[in-house]
Amino acid sequence: MTRYVFAHARAVLADRTLDDALVVVEDGRIVEVAPVIPGAVPADALDLGGALLLPGVVDTHSDALEKEQRPRPAVEFEPDFAVLSVEGRVRAAGVTTVHHAVGYQTDVIKDRTIERSLALTAAIRERAADGVGLVDHRLLHRLDARDADALAALKGVLAAQPHTDVPPLVSYEDHTPGQGQYRNLETYRVAIQRQQHLSAEDAERFIRDRIEERTDGFPQRARTLAHLGQEARAGRIRLLAHDVENAEQLAEVRAAGAAVAEFPTTREAARAARDAGMPVVAGAPNVLRGGSHSGNVSAETLITEGLVDNLSSDYMPTTLLAAALKLALRRVIPLHTAVALITSGAARTAGLTDRGALAPGLRADLVVVTADGGRPTVRMSLLAEETRDSEQAPLSVARLLQPTGR
Repeated sequence: MTRYVFAHARAVLADRTLDDALVVVEDGRIVEVAPVIPGAVPADALDLGGALLLPGVVDTHSDALEKEQRPRPAVEFEPDFAVLSVEGRVRAAGVTTVHHAVGYQTDVIKDRTIERSLALTAAIRERAADGVGLVDHRLLHRLDARDADALAALKGVLAAQPHTDVPPLVSYEDHTPGQGQYRNLETYRVAIQRQQHLSAEDAERFIRDRIEERTDGFPQRARTLAHLGQEARAGRIRLLAHDVENAEQLAEVRAAGAAVAEFPTTREAARAARDAGMPVVAGAPNVLRGGSHSGNVSAETLITEGLVDNLSSDYMPTTLLAAALKLALRRVIPLHTAVALITSGAARTAGLTDRGALAPGLRADLVVVTADGGRPTVRMSLLAEETRDSEQAPLSVARLLQPTGR
């Protein structure tokens, strides 16, 4: 049995922050969380010096891998290298469980192809199966609702996925201009002008063409939702409804089998999801930037009204801890409530019951954080597997934590 003790931490628990805490880990599981008793700290304990000790961050939606593979328009790295590279980045951000958002669609603007997505999925699965990764690699399958080829590809991917007790996450998405994330066409036009370096007239023409070319795919949208709903009701997937606009849309996707409302674009949609008992996911970048870059509802507004269950990184992993700390420092919500948005709340969204809190019996995924100038600095991250004796891992972080006799 392996045993590790962390002392003098500010442990962020589910219902409060415990100052001067002692946390004991045995064989990758948390076995004790308690106040430090003066004079009773084990000699081999690691003194965290008042730093924050949090559960490992769970990211339910990360586009970072796409950016890592193609950091510039003319640059593309091999999928396996991209996975290894982004792994280090998310680990450094305090993320110990990451759901890589892989988009099944053909989209010239976002440089997405189904073939590229299939290659990324294979690389992620290979790294996860190795058992030596720095984080727990998982998938969020993003499906373009209007693309029949994308649905066929996803069916193949899911059929080949090894069986687990936790259904894979699938996000049902439609990014056609004029609805969903891009319901505000004026905001979308401004963004397209800037991204594509177009005149206002050319941007208007681009939007019209984009809407027209996707019109033929509208009947496929209903077929896609019907299939995903069938899979969700059978327990083979966990379905996320992406960018829901209003109560009517929410009711439609819920009736089809959706379990989660991801990035609702209005307060009405978020309230409808909450009333229906569906977890609501918002974006950490939205919190950190002070609003939506697409002109949609402010995540902080929803959080203030108690309408958000978890924050995801969306496209930037480092925003998760930064957003949680910002919410606490500005007294929008208490620190333990803010941290829950990126730990226990995120774990529940993903259907993971073995992590997300500093509580006996749960995985010892741990993060040590200091707040420097109001910004978080991750001082140490641990994955549960690294605090077990294992011959599979080439180097266990736990062995690096052995007391040196000082």
